[in-house]
Amino acid sequence: MAFCNSCGATLDPSARFCPKCGASVPSVAGTPASPAAATPARSSTGLKIILIIVAIVVGLGILGMVASAFFAWQIARSTHVSSSGDKVRVETPFGTVETAKNADEAARNLGIDVYPGAKALKSNAATVTVGGMKTVGAEFETSDPPEKVVEFYKEKFPHATMSITDDKHYALVSTDKKGMVTINVEPQEGRTRIHIAYISGKPPAETQ
Repeated sequence: MAFCNSCGATLDPSARFCPKCGASVPSVAGTPASPAAATPARSSTGLKIILIIVAIVVGLGILGMVASAFFAWQIARSTHVSSSGDKVRVETPFGTVETAKNADEAARNLGIDVYPGAKALKSNAATVTVGGMKTVGAEFETSDPPEKVVEFYKEKFPHATMSITDDKHYALVSTDKKGMVTINVEPQEGRTRIHIAYISGKPPAETQ
């Protein structure tokens, strides 16, 4: 409700002059509209962080690929392959691998009795030397049943640890001060396959 400033008469809200004294009624200023809140600029900080992380990951991946390629190139340069008759010898910075078709020679290198009558299998003999450790492996085959072969090696290695599966796969492991012997016996196509491996020596860390 408005009142005249001159005589105090009650004024109509729309009146421009006082009906009693004729004084002009000053117009009431409208309430100014509050300014609209400024829309904050969209921050791109999160996006920048994600892009930086992606760039770092990609960069590390590229560096890893380059390092791997260089490492493989160095190994290839230092690897030498030679062959003589049935033997193939591969020398690498980590050690030597020698394969031979003459399994009889590998059997002699094993230093372990071969099951009587067993036939040495060609292309299944190898000698691996890494640091101070040497592994000799060879495979043999016989017509005797697996149980008979296992009994033979149990007499040779009475303290060996033995395991067997349901399909008559036997594994014997014997260790001593010189090294470790593993003998795997399994039936295969009506015959018995024998795989013998002998590991001797010590790892490089123990030979120092």
